[in-house]
Amino acid sequence: MSNITLAAAEEIIDAAHQRAMELGKAVSVAVVDAGGFPVAIRRPDGARPLTPDIARAKAYTAAVMQRPGKMLKKWQESQPVFFSQLSQLPGAALPILATEGSMTIKKDGEIIGGLGIAGGTADEDQRIADDVLESLGYELEFAAWGVSGKPAGKDA
Repeated sequence: MSNITLAAAEEIIDAAHQRAMELGKAVSVAVVDAGGFPVAIRRPDGARPLTPDIARAKAYTAAVMQRPGKMLKKWQESQPVFFSQLSQLPGAALPILATEGSMTIKKDGEIIGGLGIAGGTADEDQRIADDVLESLGYELEFAAWGVSGKPAGKDA
């Protein structure tokens, strides 16, 4: 398993802050490696104090669950007890946040990290994440997870 480099993480963060500025938002951005460990986190002037922690939890979720947070929402809604217990596991570094602005970073079919954006609305955080990853050539397609947590067909 390869991981995202610091240079690639910085490139993503710079692009995310530029895109957020276009929307008139001050967002914190976190990039973690495939294991959920921080590579780079940046909070610009004007971003709320808690946003770096939220961004890191979103990035962590996308990396360790190996799916974008928005894909995990239905699974979380159908099994809330399971998801609440995930954050209590001894190895869990952060809470699992199945929400917008939480993107798995995938290149050449391999998961190399996670991206978390926090500070805008849910839709804004997601739009920034999608726009940045797409513009930099990362993959945005992931097989759906079934309610059981096992990969399902694309339409599931």
